[in-house]
Amino acid sequence: MGFHELLTKNLRLLLYASLTLASIVLVGWGYVVWYLMPQLPSIERLKTTQLKTPMRIYSKDKLLIAEYGQERRIPVNADDMPDLLIKAVLAAEDDRFYQHFGVDVKSLVRAVVHLVKTGRKSQGASTITMQVARNFYLTPERSFKRKAIEILLALQIEQNLNKQEILELYLNKIFLGHRAYGIGAAAQVYYGKTVNELTLAQCAMLAGLPKAPSSNNPLSNPKRALERRNYILERMLELHYIEKPAYEQAVKEVSTAEKRNFFQSELQADYIAEMVRQFMVERYGRDNAYSQGYKVYTTINSDLQQTAQTALRQTLLDYDARHGYRGAVANESDKLPDLPKDLSPLDSTVLTALDEILAEHLPYGHLQPALVLAISDNKITAHHPKTGMIDILWPQMRWARPYISDTAMGRNPVRAQQIVKIGDVILVEKKWQKTKATEAEAADKGYKILWRLAQAPQIEGALVALNPKTGEIISLIGGFDFRRSKFNRVTQAERQVGSNFKPFVYSAALAHGFTPATLINDAPLVLPGGSSVWRPSNYSGKFSGPMRLREALKLSRNTVSVRIMDRLGVRKTVDYVTRFGFKREALPRNLTLSLGSVSLPPMQVVEGFSVFASGGYRLPAYFIQRVEDAQGQVIYQAEPLKICPPQTVPETADDGQKDESTPQTEPLDLPPAPAGCAPQVISQQNAWLMTSMLKDVIQSGTATRARKLNRTDLAGKTGTTNEERDAWFSGYNQYLVATAWVGFDQPRSLGDKETGGRTALPMWMDFMEKALADKPDEDIAMPDNVVTVRIDKKTGLLASASSRTVLDEHFEKGQEPTRYSPFYESYDYSSVSTTTEAGNGAPPQATPVKTLEQNLF
Repeated sequence: MGFHELLTKNLRLLLYASLTLASIVLVGWGYVVWYLMPQLPSIERLKTTQLKTPMRIYSKDKLLIAEYGQERRIPVNADDMPDLLIKAVLAAEDDRFYQHFGVDVKSLVRAVVHLVKTGRKSQGASTITMQVARNFYLTPERSFKRKAIEILLALQIEQNLNKQEILELYLNKIFLGHRAYGIGAAAQVYYGKTVNELTLAQCAMLAGLPKAPSSNNPLSNPKRALERRNYILERMLELHYIEKPAYEQAVKEVSTAEKRNFFQSELQADYIAEMVRQFMVERYGRDNAYSQGYKVYTTINSDLQQTAQTALRQTLLDYDARHGYRGAVANESDKLPDLPKDLSPLDSTVLTALDEILAEHLPYGHLQPALVLAISDNKITAHHPKTGMIDILWPQMRWARPYISDTAMGRNPVRAQQIVKIGDVILVEKKWQKTKATEAEAADKGYKILWRLAQAPQIEGALVALNPKTGEIISLIGGFDFRRSKFNRVTQAERQVGSNFKPFVYSAALAHGFTPATLINDAPLVLPGGSSVWRPSNYSGKFSGPMRLREALKLSRNTVSVRIMDRLGVRKTVDYVTRFGFKREALPRNLTLSLGSVSLPPMQVVEGFSVFASGGYRLPAYFIQRVEDAQGQVIYQAEPLKICPPQTVPETADDGQKDESTPQTEPLDLPPAPAGCAPQVISQQNAWLMTSMLKDVIQSGTATRARKLNRTDLAGKTGTTNEERDAWFSGYNQYLVATAWVGFDQPRSLGDKETGGRTALPMWMDFMEKALADKPDEDIAMPDNVVTVRIDKKTGLLASASSRTVLDEHFEKGQEPTRYSPFYESYDYSSVSTTTEAGNGAPPQATPVKTLEQNLF
């Protein structure tokens, strides 16, 4: 073949090759322009992207309570990221980040050559910008098509965002293991630090995670993670990001990574947090609630929340101690390592074995597990996982009489060997010399720590407190330990209220013509009760004869409450008590309501008592002040009702007889309140008179224990149900109203004499003592239409010269007695019916030995 023919042939081949290459380029370009480009998502969305950020819940004073979200993330602005951290990431992932335009051609060509030579895809060609495109827009699928789309997206991203914006998106989006998304969360999860607190070695360790969050993880694979860290430090040195001395120091640094709590709660308020979570999910949907970075500010006062939790736990522990010790959590003597005679100090191998035993046993609230290692007559020596060796001295364990039943215990122990055995896992409680000191106070003043033998109480309780002027929930504790039981007893436990309900019946009586001085007969009562008869009796089983309304409420006389409701009528009583917010369908339609046979959650009870504390207004309780989005914009703001000038309140409805089956509105006959104002559901004078009477419950009635608070402005009522199954106390002043409840989740007797005044009142007292420490002891001002007159204590009529005992009593103006009490010696009440006096509404009359006008019911 001649030269020209050869040249022609080669030119022809070159032409064909060029045409083929051009065709391939054109087809590729067409594939990109007409097929791939239309599939690309909008880059504009990237500018306004919202990273999935957990919802955080705060107290009113901005302490962090809880966090909810599937991705742990703490967004960090690029300007706030330390320079060494950014350089470590660039050294590990993309050292030409500031030189390329989204695609590093040099790295891409190297990857293609590797593919041609080996037939295997390699890693390392993806720039940070390409990783942003992948993380925000694409699936984990590995294919040529996805890589092409990734490249195109990277080019578009570089055209729309600057380098700092791209870097910020990358460092906040990437997954770094152990549910940590973004560098801010990783710094917290692995080191418990903010990004600005990281050392050079720690920056390099975190920079090694994006490539392989599991295999390069310092917790899951510490050896490989350390190799990766040192490689990155070497790359930083090669790239002149760091100097030789800094490199040498960093590679010698021991890895300090350990799994830490990402979420560091500043306030324990788990039950209120769960209420907030449910509210947010219902309002915004689960996905949005957990991922949009909402900040929810509650009405909870952090100091009083802590006070309430301490009060509840101490009350339940005190109850539990009164009923005996049920024994150790477990005995692990078969797992104990060989122990030296001298237990202090123990070598690390023994300590590790002891900690492994205790790791199988969870704390209960603030009670911690400990392992008994030595016992003498008056001392228990145990290993505590955080403190090491602790001693429990005799005064802190002598309470532990053996539990037999809720009403019976064994003999008092006389030495520690009767209480525990070697190898027992017990629960212990840290106490101080000053028993009511907080941990901060104890540390500040150097109080001696006293370890107390404890046990997980079977009993449960609830405590909730409101601001009666606003309806804000100040504190809420739904049980001893949320981790063990998420059942919120404040809102979910519908329990019989017992005598805690009587004030609402007495308020109805005042609204229908009774006064605090009205005489009611405390005597045996027999009433029809279906197929049998009902004989209500007093807690003491004794009767005192005629007594004034004030005295009957103070002493919680059951027969008096029944007679009051019997006189008013079931219908009228039910109509009236719905004014306090109780649902009509929940109220029994019989006289047992007068003794609190209704079952209500503590939240409804405390809202009812807040009507008295507020001067007659019903303000719904609320627990969320506001909700902010991730940018700090308020998207929800509570609009609580306000107490406005006194409104006209019809105290009574229709005085005529009503058909019991006639439907009624709820609440009955109340005028609508002005816009934004709380409805006034009872008159100011009714509320004030009830407060006056309920003060006597504390000063000389069933709650005299509360006099230890040395305040005269407190009012309240005890409550105890049949067989002591539930114990209640609700009390208040003008600043605060709180309800405490104690009982078993599966109702059973609390035991003999475990009444509201003994079992629930101490919780309320411990809380109120601190809650009101800075509040003046001031009575609610007496309304203008309430008058004070001197009456005869025995008859309730105006005091006369012949009156043996007199006292000042308060009346709504126009209802005070007008007759003077005559001389009396004795009365014959045999003619007074034990049921209702029928007829014209006039009080039934007793027959005195000497003629006497009486106001006896």
